[in-house]
Amino acid sequence: DRRGAGRRERTRSALVGAAQQFIAAGRTDVAVLDITKAANVGLGSFYNHFKTKAELFEAAVDDAAREYGDLISRLAGAERDPAVVVAQSFRLAGRYHRRFPVLSKSLIEGAAQYLSRGGWLVDQVRRNLAAGVESGRFVLGDVDLAVGTTLGATAMLGQRIRDNPDLDDGWATDVVAEDLLRMRGLSAEEAHEIAHLPLPSTADQAQPEGN
Repeated sequence: DRRGAGRRERTRSALVGAAQQFIAAGRTDVAVLDITKAANVGLGSFYNHFKTKAELFEAAVDDAAREYGDLISRLAGAERDPAVVVAQSFRLAGRYHRRFPVLSKSLIEGAAQYLSRGGWLVDQVRRNLAAGVESGRFVLGDVDLAVGTTLGATAMLGQRIRDNPDLDDGWATDVVAEDLLRMRGLSAEEAHEIAHLPLPSTADQAQPEGN
């Protein structure tokens, strides 16, 4: 029934949230019992949703990627130029590494595995890059390799931002976005212009973690 479905979804969400916290803390060697305690659910509830701890951690990274991507997509709005869409998405993502530290760390820690198995965020980036190629905005040797460099740059940038609290995350993100646009075939002048366009006015409306 609806009430039971809601209860199951809350339990799953609690387990995934606890797993994301452990990933962010670099503690993926914890026992299942530790995860259920952190999620405040019974041990038996774990196995109603996941067969193994590895399956839970995979779901935790996948959910973080989807949540991060959904957030960026909502804020990006109805922009149609693929070059602006790609740059704007990257620039928003970079600015959220500090604002959403658990999601950020979950993605950084699981980036290689997530990229290798694919997922919603990988598909989203691939669609945006392919649209750039089809429209003639981008010149790419291989779209899948470009997906890897885009998501790899996002993860590495996030780690640098996290490691350097005094680094201006907006400035650093825009520098990398400009470099990525030049790699996609845009001129230096246009890459600079697009990488410094105003971001959506709604970008600051997303509530940081913990609020």
